[in-house]
Amino acid sequence: MKDSFQNDVCAEAAARAAGVRVRELTALSEFEEVHRLFDAIWHPEPGNPPISLDTMRALSHAGDYVAGAYQGDRMVGASVAFFGAPPGQVLHSHLTGASAGRGIGFALKLHQRAWALAWGLDRITWTYDPLVRRNAHFNLVKLGARPEEYLPCFYGAMDDAINAGDESDRVLAVWRLSEPQVVAAARGVRCLPGVPPDAVAGLTGRDGLPVAGPADARVVLVAVPPDIETLRRTDPAAARAWRRAVRDVLGGLMEEGARVAGFTGEGDYIVERAA
Repeated sequence: MKDSFQNDVCAEAAARAAGVRVRELTALSEFEEVHRLFDAIWHPEPGNPPISLDTMRALSHAGDYVAGAYQGDRMVGASVAFFGAPPGQVLHSHLTGASAGRGIGFALKLHQRAWALAWGLDRITWTYDPLVRRNAHFNLVKLGARPEEYLPCFYGAMDDAINAGDESDRVLAVWRLSEPQVVAAARGVRCLPGVPPDAVAGLTGRDGLPVAGPADARVVLVAVPPDIETLRRTDPAAARAWRRAVRDVLGGLMEEGARVAGFTGEGDYIVERAA
């Protein structure tokens, strides 16, 4: 297992492109680095870190996944994941944070994929805010993952600097590690499916606000705002309107059994109803 994990060509190439080394973490001093990095990313309330030192220590000691990305001696990204259900099939990625815009997050995810494959797992899951356009693009386009469940108010009230003042809706992303689009994504091929000509706009934006349209077609496009995090600060009412609208349209379609097939370059989820 160890040799196949260490020799994963795609993970090694992604790390080189980002200028980092990615490795598993086991020492308390390394977990303290993760704590400082995550604190700088999320700015949580004092005493309420995204993950505690003792939890990272316990997960690492139990054989779960705790890894860091380094540029020289400086940690610039980290990821924490644990085995999920069904046993022997799933790794759940609880937290991944990295310096933006350098390919570090991609290198971390490919390291995580190589680790999971070496353990014989076939998928990795995680949650993300469906309104954060850059995360949707990263997860669906760059990684080839797909949202498979809409989870309203999943974490309850959150007080960190990124999420404060909004409800914590999430979607469950599922990364099926050996599917063709994921294998291609690991090699750097972005997953941008075409939009069928009969697609309808189930949700669009106009003057900064969401506008609902018909959602009863075979393929429905569901828009998200360009920058929900800034909108939370500058226009909280508009941010709340987008939250409700995406929950109603995207969440409603997924609850009915529709499948998210991709994400467009313009910022729309492509949602397909079952045949």
